[in-house]
Amino acid sequence: MASLSYVPFSTATNYYLPPTRSSSVRKIVLCCLPSNQEPNGEPITGLRVAFAAGGTGGHIYPAIAIADELKVKNPRAEILFVGSAKSMESTAVRSAGYDFIAVPCAPLARPLLSLKNLFLPLRLIKSMIKSYKILREFDPQIVVGTGGYVSFPLCFIAALKGITLVIQEQNAVPGIANWVLSHFADLVFVAFNSTVDSFPKHKCLVYGNPVRLSLKQEVSKTASLSHFFPNLGDSEGAGLRAKVVLVLGGSLGANSINIAMLNLYYQMLMENESVFIIWQTGVESFNEMESLVRGHPRLLLRPFLKSMDLAYAAADLLVSRAGAMTCSEILAAGKPAILIPSPNVSEGHQFKNASLMADSAGSSIITEDELDSITLKSAIEELLGNEDKLLVMSERAFKAAKPDASAVIVDRILSLVASPLPS
Repeated sequence: MASLSYVPFSTATNYYLPPTRSSSVRKIVLCCLPSNQEPNGEPITGLRVAFAAGGTGGHIYPAIAIADELKVKNPRAEILFVGSAKSMESTAVRSAGYDFIAVPCAPLARPLLSLKNLFLPLRLIKSMIKSYKILREFDPQIVVGTGGYVSFPLCFIAALKGITLVIQEQNAVPGIANWVLSHFADLVFVAFNSTVDSFPKHKCLVYGNPVRLSLKQEVSKTASLSHFFPNLGDSEGAGLRAKVVLVLGGSLGANSINIAMLNLYYQMLMENESVFIIWQTGVESFNEMESLVRGHPRLLLRPFLKSMDLAYAAADLLVSRAGAMTCSEILAAGKPAILIPSPNVSEGHQFKNASLMADSAGSSIITEDELDSITLKSAIEELLGNEDKLLVMSERAFKAAKPDASAVIVDRILSLVASPLPS
C-alpha cells in the first residue's frame, strides 16, 4: 500500500518542457524568484485568475482554499469562479466572497453507453462556447481547475487558447476530467505520491490537498462545543468531559450513514451522559431525518455545517465518508476517524482514500457492506472508551497532514505568472 507522504516544496523542482503545448515552453518555473512578485520585485499587478470547480464540496473547497491563499499573497488579484448554476458551487463561492459565472452543464452519465449521454456532445459544445466568451472577457493569465465535469470546458478552452493551465487532483485515484486535462496542463498538483502514476509524471507536484484557512485557526474544544450547544451549563467542566462525535456524510449526504445513525443515536445518548452528537445529514436527506429523529439536548441535527472549523475543534471522533477533502481536513485537524467509503463514487476514489488514511493516520474503516447500527455503535464506543488510542490516532493524523498545501500551490502558481521566459 502506498504511504501518505509528500514531496517537500524545497526539493520538488520539476522543471519541464511539456511536449503537448508549444506555449508551455515559455512557462518554466523559476523558484529563485519571490512567488508573489514580478521580476522587478514589485507585487504582480493586474493579476487575473479563473477557477473551474463544481459538483461537490470536494472539488469546490480546495479551489476556494487556493483562492483565499492567493488573496493573502496578492490582495489585488482578480478572481473569478466558473461552475454550474444548479450545483452547490453557485452558493458556496458567493458565500466565500468571490465572483461567479455559470456555464451550461455537460455531465457524463454512467454507464458510458447510457442514453443520457446521447446529447452530451451538444451540451459540451454549448459549455465550450460560453467558456470561450468568459475567457475572452475576463482574460486571465492563469486558469486553475480542481475537477468535476463542469471544470472541463473552461480548462480545455484555456489550453486551446494558450492560457497557462494548472489542475489540482484531490483524490488518490483521479477523475476523468482531470485525467484528460492533465495532458494539456502546465502543472498537475496531486495530494498523494501514488496518484503520480495516473498522470504525466513530469508535470506532477505532490503537495497535498489545500484546506480552508479557517481550519488552521486554533479554537478550544470548550468554545467550539458551546457554539453548537449554547445551553451546555458549566461550559469548562462539561466541555472537558464531553465526548463529541461528528457525523459527516458529505455535502450531499449519505443515506446509509444516516440510517445507521438513526438506529443508534438515541440509545448511545441515553447510555452515556458525556456523549454529544453533531450530525450533518446532507441537504438532500435533512427533511426526512428531521421528521424521524427525536430531539435531544446533546444532539445537533443540521443539513450542512457552515462552521466546519468549530465542528472539527469540538469533535473527539469523526464518522465520515472518505472524500479526499474530508480526509485532508481530518488530517489537518488531527482527528481520529471512522471512515465509511462510498461505493457509488467512480474510479473507487473513496476506498483508496480510506486505505491511505488507515495506513497513515490509523483511521478505522467500515465498508458499506459491513455498515449497520450495531457495527457502527460498537466502533464508536470502542474508540471513545480508549483515550490512549484516540491520542495516538490524533498524533498520527497531525504527522501525516500537509497544512501548508495551499501556500505552496499558490507559490508555484504565482511563479508561473511572474516568470515566463521570452519566446
